[in-house]
Amino acid sequence: MIHYMDINKRYGDKVLFKDFNLKIECKEKVLLSASSGSGKTTLIRFLLGFDKPDSGDIVIDGMTLNHHNLKAIREKIAYVSQDTDLPSLTTEALLDKIFSYKVNHHIKDYKDNFLSLSKTFQLDDQVLSTQIQEFSGGERQRIGLIIALLLNRPYLLLDEITSGLDHDLKALIMNHIMNLDATVIIVSHDALWKSESSLREVTF
Repeated sequence: MIHYMDINKRYGDKVLFKDFNLKIECKEKVLLSASSGSGKTTLIRFLLGFDKPDSGDIVIDGMTLNHHNLKAIREKIAYVSQDTDLPSLTTEALLDKIFSYKVNHHIKDYKDNFLSLSKTFQLDDQVLSTQIQEFSGGERQRIGLIIALLLNRPYLLLDEITSGLDHDLKALIMNHIMNLDATVIIVSHDALWKSESSLREVTF
């Protein structure tokens, strides 16, 4: 469970959040819906410790987020950003790097599973041997999403991850995400996400 409790945040003269509260239940799928600049991405950044509220608490799995437990909480989260800023490596080298980290040692057969998902998400057969910078923005979004899925963490944060895709691919990815056994927070302006009846839309 994630609980934002009485969150306050301002940047200069702009009040972004005032006494903001939101509870997200275990394995719930939530769409954060608000106008640009209203703080959707900031709510995700709070969970990762990339930013912090001026006041208020964020509780994740019973732990109040602070600098003592930030590493442990990050290890529960997979995050895909809109820009999907990936290093200049082949996809295979990137996978080897990510899954060499101690926290990911338990994940086996990641290359085979990556190829299976890349086929599902309509990526080229040569995806592993291709340099990341050679992919389009939409392809990098899919690669970032597949890696996040392979991490198999209980919380998945997705920030505008279908913005570079056509309608059919958006629908395919949305269907896959809605069937995950995970808590998912989605930031998107896309009408397709808004049309998903089993997705709880949170507006602010």
